[in-house]
Amino acid sequence: MPSATYYIQPCPVCGRRLQIRVEYLGKQVSCRQCGGVFLAADPTMHRTEPPQPTSELLQRAERLLNSLEVHKLRGR
Repeated sequence: MPSATYYIQPCPVCGRRLQIRVEYLGKQVSCRQCGGVFLAADPTMHRTEPPQPTSELLQRAERLLNSLEVHKLRGR
């Protein structure tokens, strides 16, 4: 049976050092001490660029906004 791998992250609410499983990276977790909810992120891992949002979703939203603006202008 494989053992879980953990990393240490301080709770941003109470400061307690927490052992967090690596499979929870990027997910919301809660501190058992204070109940604070935060994003599990290893501070030793630095990103060189910000995460890119899903481009398909953004394109769909942009099309919807554009179509609403066109309908609004035609109604005037």
